[in-house]
Amino acid sequence: MKHRHEIVLVLLLLALLVGAGWLMPTFVQSRSQLILSKHLWETAILAIGMTLIIITGGIDLSVGSAMGMCAVAFGICHQRTGSIALSSTVCIAVGTLGGATNGWLISRLRVHPLIITLATYAGFRGIAEGVSQGASYSQFGDAFARLAGEGPWFGLPMPAYLFVGLAVLTAIVLARTPVGRFIYAMGHNETAAKFSGVPVDRIKSWLYTISGLLAGVATLIYVSRFDSAKADVATGIELDVITAVVIGGTSIFGGRGNIVGTCLGLLLIHETKLFVGRYYRVEELKSILVGLLLIGALLSQRLFVRKDRD
Repeated sequence: MKHRHEIVLVLLLLALLVGAGWLMPTFVQSRSQLILSKHLWETAILAIGMTLIIITGGIDLSVGSAMGMCAVAFGICHQRTGSIALSSTVCIAVGTLGGATNGWLISRLRVHPLIITLATYAGFRGIAEGVSQGASYSQFGDAFARLAGEGPWFGLPMPAYLFVGLAVLTAIVLARTPVGRFIYAMGHNETAAKFSGVPVDRIKSWLYTISGLLAGVATLIYVSRFDSAKADVATGIELDVITAVVIGGTSIFGGRGNIVGTCLGLLLIHETKLFVGRYYRVEELKSILVGLLLIGALLSQRLFVRKDRD
């Protein structure tokens, strides 16, 4: 049966919302959900690029550290120029350059992405801390704060429209274009894909560059929401991003996955963490439940793959 994993995620999400509504009726009200959704969008935007990378059999552990580096670049540029437009451009450029560096090292050195991005995970955060010397930058103005504010339709935050556009575009690329077929082929068997004429190195470089660009965009949303830019922003966000993508059905070994599953994985993690935080008020329980969800998703993937083979 096609899309079995997505059906399981929908059922889990519905069960969670029904249970949450019974225990805390205000939690599932539309207004509450719209207000709480502001916590979701940085992770969601990063998950778009991460889905593509993991489908190829890669990984990017550096996205959170890249956000720290981008935040410091934004803060320093704004402090010296006072220009939001220039600071935003520099922020996105720094993220893109960081992603391009990952892509170049991975494609040229032929080293597993886990090793390269683990190195840049430490390196990017170290650069941010070294350049900023622990300084925090703020007071970016009301106009910039509206970037993470309520949008013009349905009461959704502004970043939600960006995420929906990116998700639809990515889904079309994966399902309807040669590049999408190349990405899946790389995940199934990179060597065979290369001998079939797929430009493996070029696609890898572009995917990690896109991941870095999205880290820059996510940084702008984060800084707008908190009116604060410092080296330790988004610490640990890479775990939530990777977990959401894997829970959504993207195989960590490559070759399987889609944007719909990623969206469902994002919602499941988001709703679980928020409900636990508001109802039980035990922060440690959030991590435990996310870990259990990840283990369950991996077991589910293995079961479905085995059934498909049989």
